[in-house]
Amino acid sequence: MKRRKFITKSVAASMLPLTVSTTTVAEKNWKNQINHSVCSWCIGNVPLNKALKQLKKAGVMAMDLLGPKDWALLKQLGMYCSMCNGAEINLIDGWNEPDNHATLIKNYTETIPLVAKAGYQNLICFSGNTRELNVEEGLENCVAGLQKILPLAEKNGVVIQMELFNSKIDHADYMCDNTPWGIELCQRLNSPNFKLLYDIYHMQINEGDIIRTIKDHHPYFGHYHTAGVPGRNDIDDSQELYYPAIMQAILDTGFTGYVAQEFIAKADDKVAALVEGCRVCDV
Repeated sequence: MKRRKFITKSVAASMLPLTVSTTTVAEKNWKNQINHSVCSWCIGNVPLNKALKQLKKAGVMAMDLLGPKDWALLKQLGMYCSMCNGAEINLIDGWNEPDNHATLIKNYTETIPLVAKAGYQNLICFSGNTRELNVEEGLENCVAGLQKILPLAEKNGVVIQMELFNSKIDHADYMCDNTPWGIELCQRLNSPNFKLLYDIYHMQINEGDIIRTIKDHHPYFGHYHTAGVPGRNDIDDSQELYYPAIMQAILDTGFTGYVAQEFIAKADDKVAALVEGCRVCDV
């Protein structure tokens, strides 16, 4: 009888891990030190609803670059918008042109309260292209415009984040294409509700020295994007950046925000590739 009880208990115990693993396999092994996200445009032709469900199953609970029309779906699925958009005009017409200020101020004044009401924090913005402006003119124009919306952002607890782009390969003539220019803008605005979205891919192309820059200037960085260099593809061993070390440097600064994957996956399964990117960054 004792032997029979032992065998019965042993069989039951051997079956238990299988039962547990089928319900938690997608979420296991996350270290929960980095808050992971992916950028919406990187899912390709996958319907948003389907992509969000796949990400949630894998344990990635946030997505970047969604506007108010998609927030209801996020909330329905228990997901988070880690970087909101929808107030900008486009990538090339930004805050450095006074002619854009009326439209931008209207857009951001309407969107900031919506971000706060939805329970989100970050809202993206862009400098715009340089065109005929010099560096100082661009800074002065950005300050003049952004100062009109920052009191509202501060009141609502929303952080306006200007993304750094490379102007060498992907965004020719973009003004905020280097960290010193972005930091100077932050210093002139002098608001805790204005930061830089530090895109690791873009800044590797324009500047390099990624880890030192993060260590030295992290107080100005409110969000991070990734991608492989060269090619803006998967962050695998075919590109020049070693993302685990970069992520560790970010963690060492005490950063508690989000890191979002923003690359063009080489494989057909875009969502799976983005999840794998999150795993590479999960240090």
